[in-house]
Amino acid sequence: MQSSDIVWQRASVTRARRAAQNGHRSTIVWFTGLSGAGKSTLAHAVEERLHLAGCRTYVLDGDNVRHGLCGDLGFSDHDRTENIRRVGETAKLFVEAGIVVLTAFISPFRSDRQRVRELVPDGDFLEIYCACPLAVCETRDVKGLYAKARAGQIKEFTGISSPYEAPLAPDLSVDTAANSIAQSAEQVIALLRAHGIIDPQAAPAGPGVPL
Repeated sequence: MQSSDIVWQRASVTRARRAAQNGHRSTIVWFTGLSGAGKSTLAHAVEERLHLAGCRTYVLDGDNVRHGLCGDLGFSDHDRTENIRRVGETAKLFVEAGIVVLTAFISPFRSDRQRVRELVPDGDFLEIYCACPLAVCETRDVKGLYAKARAGQIKEFTGISSPYEAPLAPDLSVDTAANSIAQSAEQVIALLRAHGIIDPQAAPAGPGVPL
């Protein structure tokens, strides 16, 4: 259902003006992968690099949004789709605000990720696949979720009792099992440079950068 009797209010401060003030473009950097694949860790590492370079950034994390924005949702297929819909609309607002928004969500269904991509203009959605074998993800099971899922204590757990649809053509695939966080973050930074999101000289690694 869509709201009725509403009109889009246009602002005088535009996305283009914010980009000019910030010195960089805004975009959605969408990290997807299994639980334990390193999405949140990598998103925050990239944000640290960007922040130290003076970029406007924000990380939307899967667990964090379920404390508020999506706190009323479960983990059924329907609720997972609604979770990503809400996050996608939120990320779109961040893009309009001139911010590089990094999202770390399992987002298991290709159709949901494609729907978010279609919310924004071409080039404003970069899909980063954190490719990591299930066995490796299970060894990183600091929350004990995989063990509970294997024991049948958690229903509809992605990778065990619920499917994960890996991207067919991601903008970047990062082997988070073989690469360090620093190496993985540099690949993402290189992608942002190549797409003209940030200046080619921005976000260098070096002293004070905890990677």
